[in-house]
Amino acid sequence: MSIFETIAAASKRAQPHVILSEGDDPRVIEAAKRATVDGLAQITLIGTTSVDGVTSIDPGTSPKLDAYAEAFFELRQHKGVSKDAARKTVRTPLAYAAMMVRQGDADGTIGGAANTTSDVVRAALQIIGKDPSVDTVSSYFLMLLDGTRPIVFADCGLVIQPTAEELASIAIASAKSLTAMTGLDPKVALLSFSTKGSVPKGAHESLSRIEDALALIKSRAPDLPVDGELQFDAAIVPDIAAKKAPGSPVAGAANVFVFPSLSAGNIGYKIAQRIGGATALGPVLQGLAKPANDLSRGCSTEDVYQMIAITGAQVAG
Repeated sequence: MSIFETIAAASKRAQPHVILSEGDDPRVIEAAKRATVDGLAQITLIGTTSVDGVTSIDPGTSPKLDAYAEAFFELRQHKGVSKDAARKTVRTPLAYAAMMVRQGDADGTIGGAANTTSDVVRAALQIIGKDPSVDTVSSYFLMLLDGTRPIVFADCGLVIQPTAEELASIAIASAKSLTAMTGLDPKVALLSFSTKGSVPKGAHESLSRIEDALALIKSRAPDLPVDGELQFDAAIVPDIAAKKAPGSPVAGAANVFVFPSLSAGNIGYKIAQRIGGATALGPVLQGLAKPANDLSRGCSTEDVYQMIAITGAQVAG
């Protein structure tokens, strides 16, 4: 069974209720129909398009609009949100979908085929909220090398310039996500342009951040195999690791790669995908109270289908 088949099987067992907030988008509609036929999840589309075999909800005519608007007002009135503004917000598909999850009427939500990442994440943070046990909401890509070998890249979609605290949080969360999705034991590499002091620490502020993050991870998750700073080749190629980082607990065998910045991570995953031929599943958000995930506006029907399975697997735990 492939990694994606394992993820899909977890979703099928859980039978989550997944909300697709852009239910008028043809790619989303096709993915919803396929997921329904395959028994991947219970799907609800938010929009005005009627689709045979799939539930659709128009927020503007929903009988739950008033209750959701009142709940959103209670949630955000301390930020100056009025009742009229709350009702206007909840009528929007992203907010309505997130309210369904918050109020327990659904298990997870997906958007981003037609909305920006910032809009998707804003709705998730404001309405669903953070997992209280997590310091930083971040994202990761599950990268399938040669179509099968799973590794995690983080953060490639959300935290622009992570602090040492944020790097530590991203690393710990990403390690847990790898295990949750694949069952593999994580080995975490904190990536850099330097390996174990090959560039003096004062050469760039990122080296000090990585050093501080490593110390934080070791104090918070002492049993987690982690090392840094490591160049990518030292992190993944055993022969190079033996030369550049002898004695490292993860060098040459890492499967969770934490990038020092969003720019590095985003560029890195796209190179691996477009030139290296890796399959990129994500970005998957981690650190929220309940699952809410983002799509690229350039996504395909297959991308939406895959994200439904991933969201379902997150619900399954």
